[in-house]
Amino acid sequence: MHAVVCLKQVPDTTEVKIDPSTGTLVRAGVPSIVNPYDAHALEAALRLKDQFGGKVTVVSMGPPQASQALKKAVSLGADEAILLTDRVFAGSDTLATSYILTQALLKLAEKDPIDVVFCGKMAIDGDTGQVGPGIATRLDYEQLTYVSDIGKLDAEKREITVWRALGDGKEQVKTRLPALLTVTDEVNDVRYGSFPDQVRAARYEPITWTKDDLHLDLARCGLKGSPTTVSKVFTPQARVKRQTDLIPDGLEKPGEAAEAMAAKLFGLPPVKKGIAEGRALAKEVAGR
Repeated sequence: MHAVVCLKQVPDTTEVKIDPSTGTLVRAGVPSIVNPYDAHALEAALRLKDQFGGKVTVVSMGPPQASQALKKAVSLGADEAILLTDRVFAGSDTLATSYILTQALLKLAEKDPIDVVFCGKMAIDGDTGQVGPGIATRLDYEQLTYVSDIGKLDAEKREITVWRALGDGKEQVKTRLPALLTVTDEVNDVRYGSFPDQVRAARYEPITWTKDDLHLDLARCGLKGSPTTVSKVFTPQARVKRQTDLIPDGLEKPGEAAEAMAAKLFGLPPVKKGIAEGRALAKEVAGR
């Protein structure tokens, strides 16, 4: 069983800065972590390795410092880590990124055929959820998105059954291998790395592939290959704190509650009060 995990290093902060000239993230000087959803994708791959044997390969595209995220993956149990890094890749949007990752996976598959590709459902710095499906489409793999539980993998029949998270429930689906899965954080709990794996990770240096190692159309990479443009970057205004009024307890009858709500919403007096005021006004007029 050969499982491949596409992993991204993301800023570990909410104070994300944008380069106004390119509309891309400024990563220099910002602490980074493994994208949390990708950590669950790695855990899913490691569990298949625990059950069926084989190997787990982790692939990441990014600047040289992204190797730290790959070493973290090795410390958790990944067998091999590959960093795709080149200035040509800089500024890639999801279209260009999924293209470059696809070419890397095709090269990997030449040496060791791939059974399953795992991705997080999205990266927390982009929130698009497009890279995984983009890779699956290019590889012509079956794709199962928003996987919240991996029910069963039948290695002989080469079938996998999973639960997908929907907006208001879950659905069980089965498909054939090879397949690409994007997972949610419900799919598993991420393990702690064993001591031997942590020692190995400390000495491990990820394999580096540049544009010269892949069969690439450079016009489809980086900013040149990215049709996405950032037209405006701004910080949303803080929401105005609104006053909350509750309908008082003790109004058991729906009519009373409705009167109280109308009074709060429209400033109308309660019906009974209005009737009483009307009668008083009628008496006053009659006595004149």
